[in-house]
Amino acid sequence: MRIGVISDTHDNLRNVRRIAELLRAASVERVVHTGDFTRPETLELLARAGVPLFGVFGNNDVARDALLEAAARCGATLAAAPLELHWAGRRIAVLHDPEAHPQLDPAGFDVVLHGHKHRQVIERAGGSLIFNPGECAGWLDGHNSVGVLDLARLEVEILRF
Repeated sequence: MRIGVISDTHDNLRNVRRIAELLRAASVERVVHTGDFTRPETLELLARAGVPLFGVFGNNDVARDALLEAAARCGATLAAAPLELHWAGRRIAVLHDPEAHPQLDPAGFDVVLHGHKHRQVIERAGGSLIFNPGECAGWLDGHNSVGVLDLARLEVEILRF
């Protein structure tokens, strides 16, 4: 199973439109957003990828009621972090800021997805993959990225735009 992983879209709707196109072209089966949608319109645009969307709130997601309403309209799953998912035989933790969840032990998961710092992270800790896809809200073309995670191989591909 291939899943798209994005974070910190921060109101950049131009980039969100591009992200939906990239993920659709990458044939992902699901999309995970690790927080800081900021606006409900972000969820609606991401729904254009045509696959189920899952996400957690970030520290800039202050309009939670509006985001939850948009998620309901789009059929998305949006929750407080950490969100635990079980897909393709893998246990996945989704959170925004890993420092806000010191009790979360990465060893208990196959994959830990996060955002917040706008820096790409691809690390192995024991048997766990820790992944932050990096910046996707910037205005400099070619410096933005999202990830595609292959759950069978626990490998990531970075899509730059």
